Amino acid sequence: MNYFLGIDIGATKSHALIADEHGCAAGFGEGGPGNHEVVGYGGLTATLQTVTDQALADAGIRRDQITGAGFGVAGYDWPSELAPTLEAIDTLGLTAPLEVVNDTIIGLVAGAEAGWGVAVIAGTSNNCWGWDAQHRIGRVTGNGGMFGEHGGSGELVQEAIAAVARAWTRRGPATALADAFCRLVGAPSNAELLEGLSQGWYDIGAPAAPLIFQTAEAGDPVALGVVRWAAVELASLANGVIRQLHLEEQAFDVVLVGSMYNGGPLLLEPMFEAVRAVAPNARFVRLTVPPVVGAVLLGMQAAGRTAQALRQNLVVSTQRLMAERKNP
Repeated sequence: MNYFLGIDIGATKSHALIADEHGCAAGFGEGGPGNHEVVGYGGLTATLQTVTDQALADAGIRRDQITGAGFGVAGYDWPSELAPTLEAIDTLGLTAPLEVVNDTIIGLVAGAEAGWGVAVIAGTSNNCWGWDAQHRIGRVTGNGGMFGEHGGSGELVQEAIAAVARAWTRRGPATALADAFCRLVGAPSNAELLEGLSQGWYDIGAPAAPLIFQTAEAGDPVALGVVRWAAVELASLANGVIRQLHLEEQAFDVVLVGSMYNGGPLLLEPMFEAVRAVAPNARFVRLTVPPVVGAVLLGMQAAGRTAQALRQNLVVSTQRLMAERKNP
């Protein structure tokens, strides 16, 4: 029996999944952050070893039984980061062929029916990569606000705080976001809220994003504008990649990955409208399975297997395996 390893390295958690040649999930491993921007390449190496060892033990197989491996690595954004990433992977002692991509791509492979298209990540921050049917890559920088890429929950909160500051300085309209943030941190006034944020007494980060959606749903025009701003920003990421890959006239999947999409129609509808203005045949798919499924499919492809036909079986068996591990 041939086995395939997939690894998803993230900024907060990492997963490993092993499946057999029929697409049946056989072993799972879970660990902490592995993004070198968070934990360094030493941390990446340690996390790779932890999740791989767990998955191998769970599957009851040896390392030399792995026939192909796929790696989706958060923090692998530029060619200069490939060599140290491969050095970390080499410590696993695998002899099988492998493929290494940015972690956005494995979300795309896991969620797109045809295995290609565009994936837009909107979690704490954002990213967007895609590839066409020939696996030509399109991408944004993945470096967030430094290069004007916005739309994650962290950026949403920053924009909302800026709206509160504009209201206090009379550069913008009043907003219920001010009272919502004051209640959140216990600030007695808008002035103290802003002073506390500037002095480090208070911290309002990405976890506050649901509060912005709640304020928008209650009808606050400024909060509605902030959510729409994030929607348009996310659409701009997708549209840039669509243009790079010349997908404007094609039918393809746009895979939505991350917790920001829990914001629902207030975010999704303007985002979809802006993307369809560029690519009217785009289909939107919310990723409902762990992205590590896409890493296993990449491992199969690296070994020369036709993987996409096994995707549905792998999805179902992975969901079953993870449910069993949570409820033994």
